[in-house]
Amino acid sequence: MNVLVIIISIVYILSCAAVVTFILLQKKRSAGLGGLAGMGQSQTYWDKNKGRSLEGSLEKYTKIGIAVLFAVTVATWFVRL
Repeated sequence: MNVLVIIISIVYILSCAAVVTFILLQKKRSAGLGGLAGMGQSQTYWDKNKGRSLEGSLEKYTKIGIAVLFAVTVATWFVRL
């Protein structure tokens, strides 16, 4: 069981570092709460093809990293019980 805890701890630390890195690499936004719902923004070519750009990739990797971080956190709870 100690080996499993060590492996989960290493994955946890690596996923934390990855999420922090992805968040820091993203550009800052000043849209405020209106940016959450897409209010006040027109749909431009850049907005429609955002998934193919670096910004879109960083957002996708941030979401995946947070999901992995959440899964490892839940796994840690069950392993230590």
